[in-house]
Amino acid sequence: MSETRTTLIEIEDLTVKYPGRRMSALEHLQLQLRAGETVLLLGPSGSGKSTLALTLNGLIPHSIGKLQSGHVRVAGLDTRQTTVATLAQRVGILFQDPEAQFVMFTVEDEIAFGLENLCFSPDEMERRISDSLRLVGLTELRYRRVEQLSGGEKQRVALAALLALEPEILVFDEPTANLDPQGTREVFDLLRRCKETGRYTIVLIEHRLDELMDLVERMVVLGKRGEVVIDGRPREVLRAHLSTLQGLGVWVPQVARLAHVLQQHGWSLEPFPLTLSEAAEALKGRRAFRAGHQDSSAPLTSTAVHNDGQQRCSASPPTRSEPDQGEAAIEVCSLSYRAAGRQVLQDISLAIPRGALLALVGANGAGKTTLAQHLIGVLQPPRGCVRLLGRDITTISARELTRHVGYVFQNPEHQFITEAVEDEVAYGLRVMGPPATEVQERTRALLERFNLLSLARANPFTLSHGEKRRLSVATMLAMGQEILILDEPTFGQDEYNATALLELLWQLHSEGRTIVVITHDMSLVATYAQYVAVMNHGRLLFYGTPAALFTHAELLAEARLMLPPLAQLARRLGWSDLLTLEELCERCLQDSARELAEPLAAADGAASVEGGRPCK
Repeated sequence: MSETRTTLIEIEDLTVKYPGRRMSALEHLQLQLRAGETVLLLGPSGSGKSTLALTLNGLIPHSIGKLQSGHVRVAGLDTRQTTVATLAQRVGILFQDPEAQFVMFTVEDEIAFGLENLCFSPDEMERRISDSLRLVGLTELRYRRVEQLSGGEKQRVALAALLALEPEILVFDEPTANLDPQGTREVFDLLRRCKETGRYTIVLIEHRLDELMDLVERMVVLGKRGEVVIDGRPREVLRAHLSTLQGLGVWVPQVARLAHVLQQHGWSLEPFPLTLSEAAEALKGRRAFRAGHQDSSAPLTSTAVHNDGQQRCSASPPTRSEPDQGEAAIEVCSLSYRAAGRQVLQDISLAIPRGALLALVGANGAGKTTLAQHLIGVLQPPRGCVRLLGRDITTISARELTRHVGYVFQNPEHQFITEAVEDEVAYGLRVMGPPATEVQERTRALLERFNLLSLARANPFTLSHGEKRRLSVATMLAMGQEILILDEPTFGQDEYNATALLELLWQLHSEGRTIVVITHDMSLVATYAQYVAVMNHGRLLFYGTPAALFTHAELLAEARLMLPPLAQLARRLGWSDLLTLEELCERCLQDSARELAEPLAAADGAASVEGGRPCK
């Protein structure tokens, strides 16, 4: 952070509150951002990250929320006294769902919309449209209809529409939350191009960190009440404050976690790695040295204090067990489906064993959600194509189907039907007809389990992205169905809540439930899934174990998938196994011990260092 840079954003004593909410979303926040910085904004779910973003372009307080105290100045403009239209020319915000920002039918018209409203001349509009499309790499798609674009392309169009206004500040609010791994990489590459121009101050709200840390110059961490608790350079923050970050439950780069676990066992990586390349270089170059005299034969555990005050083994994988292959919970046979003149599903056949935990993966538009909707009766399959628990789904009434199968939509707002969080959870229970006291007890237990009890009377639509997702999952779990299908259950979640949710799903699976998770999170697949089904352009490309999938590099590329960060690091180090964090640490310790055995023996008589067992 260069002190010679001018202050572009000045926030003083900022407190923001939403109507109908008892607690403030931000509280006495103090922050200054300098021109040209790239800042990563972290914080637990509900800490006010998105709220802070909305104060920068004036949507708060002009459209939603209320500034109870303090002020926000952007390029010298007080946001309370400046129109949103004026601020939009200074601050562009790219949200999670690009379709929520679209108002026109074609790419060109979408980019032109804002320019037309600001009365730019035709010549100036043409220049800005061409320049923005060139920067995001979509010149050839200028006349394409937006509904024909992939998820990554839609995000690039939404960004082009912002860039055409030539703002000084770009805010990215989890822009990769709904994207497949390759689409995520494309968005990060686009961020690099924006940064390289030197025109923008960039604020990132993101949880896929391993591939973007090379971009980040500064990390600002918000606490649970929306106050700044850490502010500094990434390497310094992650080296000195990782336990604090884990205590807050926020995502941190996997390589930083690896470096800390190695350090706990007496080994240090220099420089402290922020990226996969830095970690691989340090480990390949044997630039690991013994930092102290800790007992490096102690069990390899990485613990952190979470929001509930308990210590928990971080990144410890469940022990996989093979489900009973004799009985299928779901059978799909030669299922095909066309919509809007396009073949969405083509000859899909698979059997999901009863009690299995299956991950359904693939690129945006591969047909994953469409397949899932055939499994719950939202879309009616041909007779004989889908069987649930041995019965043709077309013979099962909708009311009975909901007793057997629970479904969490990709967009949680699509399933909210009440005006209070507790009523949302209780709604399905009341329909089932148990005593009111039982409904109340089960509702409260679920709200506690999902850290939503303090929001019981809040309107579901006023929750943060992560809180909405947890509510949608809690609503589904209230019914107690034996088959659970979840569409992107962890997107928008901080690490604490994502891990808690996955642990809950694993517990339910261990009790005999059948779990199907549609996801783009390949770390989730590697850690939790027993089976993985890969779809591409409506076809089933692969059905097997995650370990088997990760050996097929060409198949992964075809399906726009990527190895999880730790698996990528293991490959760079020459290890082909699907390793957990603790197993990777053990390999690194053993490898370094062999390389440095003689110098260590001369120094302190230790002939070798033997790693411990991974935590279970």
